Amino acid sequence: MKVILRADVKGSGKKGDIIEVSDGFAKNFLLKKGLAEIATATGINEIEQRRTADAYHRAEAVKAMKESAQKLNGTEVTVPIRVGKNGKVFGSVTTDKIAAALADLGYEVDKKRITAKIAMRTLGLFDAEVRFMEGVSAKIKVNVVPLE
Repeated sequence: MKVILRADVKGSGKKGDIIEVSDGFAKNFLLKKGLAEIATATGINEIEQRRTADAYHRAEAVKAMKESAQKLNGTEVTVPIRVGKNGKVFGSVTTDKIAAALADLGYEVDKKRITAKIAMRTLGLFDAEVRFMEGVSAKIKVNVVPLE
Protein backbone atom coordinates (compact mmCIF):
# COMPACT_ATOMS: atom_id res chain seq x y z
CA MET A 1 0.00 0.00 0.00
CA LYS A 2 1.30 3.46 -0.86
CA VAL A 3 1.11 6.07 1.88
CA ILE A 4 2.17 9.69 2.36
CA LEU A 5 3.91 10.26 5.68
CA ARG A 6 2.56 13.11 7.80
CA ALA A 7 5.44 12.86 10.28
CA ASP A 8 8.94 11.39 10.45
CA VAL A 9 8.78 7.62 11.06
CA LYS A 10 12.01 5.99 12.16
CA GLY A 11 13.05 3.31 9.69
CA SER A 12 10.43 4.28 7.11
CA GLY A 13 10.92 7.87 6.00
CA LYS A 14 10.54 11.56 6.62
CA LYS A 15 7.49 13.80 6.57
CA GLY A 16 6.13 14.21 3.05
CA ASP A 17 7.72 11.03 1.66
CA ILE A 18 5.63 8.69 -0.46
CA ILE A 19 6.49 5.14 0.54
CA GLU A 20 5.30 1.61 -0.17
CA VAL A 21 4.56 -0.41 3.00
CA SER A 22 2.70 -3.60 3.85
CA ASP A 23 -1.06 -3.35 4.33
CA GLY A 24 -0.88 -4.44 7.97
CA PHE A 25 1.79 -1.90 8.90
CA ALA A 26 -0.15 0.85 7.16
CA LYS A 27 -3.57 0.04 8.67
CA ASN A 28 -2.50 -1.03 12.16
CA PHE A 29 0.24 1.49 12.84
CA LEU A 30 0.68 4.38 10.40
CA LEU A 31 -2.97 5.21 9.67
CA LYS A 32 -4.20 4.36 13.18
CA LYS A 33 -1.71 6.75 14.85
CA GLY A 34 -2.18 9.47 12.22
CA LEU A 35 1.41 9.22 10.99
CA ALA A 36 0.37 8.71 7.37
CA GLU A 37 -2.49 8.97 4.91
CA ILE A 38 -3.33 6.80 1.94
CA ALA A 39 -1.60 8.09 -1.20
CA THR A 40 -4.13 9.42 -3.68
CA ALA A 41 -3.44 11.21 -6.95
CA THR A 42 -4.51 14.49 -5.34
CA GLY A 43 -2.25 13.99 -2.33
CA ILE A 44 0.74 13.05 -4.49
CA ASN A 45 0.19 16.11 -6.70
CA GLU A 46 -0.06 18.35 -3.65
CA ILE A 47 3.23 16.97 -2.25
CA GLU A 48 5.00 17.59 -5.57
CA GLN A 49 3.72 21.17 -5.74
CA ARG A 50 4.84 21.82 -2.15
CA ARG A 51 8.32 20.45 -2.90
CA THR A 52 8.61 22.65 -5.99
CA ALA A 53 7.51 25.73 -4.02
CA ASP A 54 9.93 24.95 -1.17
CA ALA A 55 12.82 24.55 -3.60
CA TYR A 56 11.96 27.90 -5.24
CA HIS A 57 11.76 29.73 -1.88
CA ARG A 58 15.03 28.16 -0.71
CA ALA A 59 16.74 29.28 -3.94
CA GLU A 60 15.39 32.81 -3.51
CA ALA A 61 16.68 32.94 0.09
CA VAL A 62 20.14 31.79 -1.02
CA LYS A 63 20.15 34.40 -3.78
CA ALA A 64 19.22 37.15 -1.29
CA MET A 65 21.96 36.03 1.12
CA LYS A 66 24.56 36.04 -1.67
CA GLU A 67 23.55 39.58 -2.64
CA SER A 68 23.80 40.73 0.98
CA ALA A 69 27.23 39.11 1.31
CA GLN A 70 28.42 40.76 -1.88
CA LYS A 71 27.29 44.21 -0.65
CA LEU A 72 28.87 43.68 2.76
CA ASN A 73 32.16 42.22 1.50
CA GLY A 74 35.10 44.57 2.09
CA THR A 75 33.14 46.97 4.29
CA GLU A 76 35.08 48.73 7.03
CA VAL A 77 33.32 49.49 10.31
CA THR A 78 34.63 51.71 13.08
CA VAL A 79 34.07 50.56 16.66
CA PRO A 80 34.95 52.99 19.47
CA ILE A 81 36.12 51.52 22.79
CA ARG A 82 37.14 53.01 26.15
CA VAL A 83 40.89 53.47 26.53
CA GLY A 84 42.94 54.39 29.61
CA LYS A 85 45.53 57.18 29.81
CA ASN A 86 48.36 54.81 28.98
CA GLY A 87 46.59 53.52 25.84
CA LYS A 88 45.35 50.29 27.44
CA VAL A 89 41.95 49.13 26.22
CA PHE A 90 39.23 48.34 28.75
CA GLY A 91 37.72 45.00 27.70
CA SER A 92 37.53 43.93 24.09
CA VAL A 93 35.39 44.46 21.02
CA THR A 94 32.54 41.96 20.99
CA THR A 95 30.43 40.74 18.08
CA ASP A 96 27.54 42.68 19.60
CA LYS A 97 29.45 45.94 19.14
CA ILE A 98 30.40 45.00 15.59
CA ALA A 99 26.75 44.19 14.78
CA ALA A 100 25.70 47.58 16.22
CA ALA A 101 28.32 49.34 14.08
CA LEU A 102 27.07 47.48 10.99
CA ALA A 103 23.49 48.47 11.87
CA ASP A 104 24.61 52.12 11.92
CA LEU A 105 25.82 51.62 8.34
CA GLY A 106 22.46 50.09 7.36
CA TYR A 107 23.32 46.37 7.46
CA GLU A 108 21.16 44.20 9.71
CA VAL A 109 23.39 41.32 10.80
CA ASP A 110 22.84 38.94 13.71
CA LYS A 111 25.76 39.02 16.15
CA LYS A 112 25.92 35.21 16.12
CA ARG A 113 26.92 35.26 12.46
CA ILE A 114 30.02 37.38 13.06
CA THR A 115 33.33 35.65 13.79
CA ALA A 116 36.78 37.08 14.41
CA LYS A 117 39.96 35.02 14.24
CA ILE A 118 41.64 36.90 17.09
CA ALA A 119 40.30 38.81 20.09
CA MET A 120 40.20 42.56 19.52
CA ARG A 121 41.87 43.81 22.72
CA THR A 122 43.99 46.57 21.21
CA LEU A 123 43.49 49.54 18.94
CA GLY A 124 43.93 48.95 15.22
CA LEU A 125 42.47 47.25 12.18
CA PHE A 126 41.20 43.65 12.43
CA ASP A 127 39.62 41.14 10.06
CA ALA A 128 36.24 39.58 10.77
CA GLU A 129 33.86 37.36 8.84
CA VAL A 130 30.09 37.41 8.54
CA ARG A 131 28.76 33.92 7.74
CA PHE A 132 25.29 34.01 6.21
CA MET A 133 25.14 30.27 5.52
CA GLU A 134 27.39 27.40 4.46
CA GLY A 135 29.51 28.71 1.60
CA VAL A 136 28.17 32.28 1.74
CA SER A 137 30.23 34.71 3.79
CA ALA A 138 31.62 38.23 3.68
CA LYS A 139 34.97 39.54 4.93
CA ILE A 140 34.85 42.86 6.77
CA LYS A 141 37.43 45.12 8.42
CA VAL A 142 36.92 46.31 11.99
CA ASN A 143 38.73 49.52 12.92
CA VAL A 144 39.02 49.78 16.70
CA VAL A 145 39.46 53.42 17.77
CA PRO A 146 39.53 55.17 21.17
CA LEU A 147 36.21 56.48 22.47
CA GLU A 148 36.17 60.27 22.68
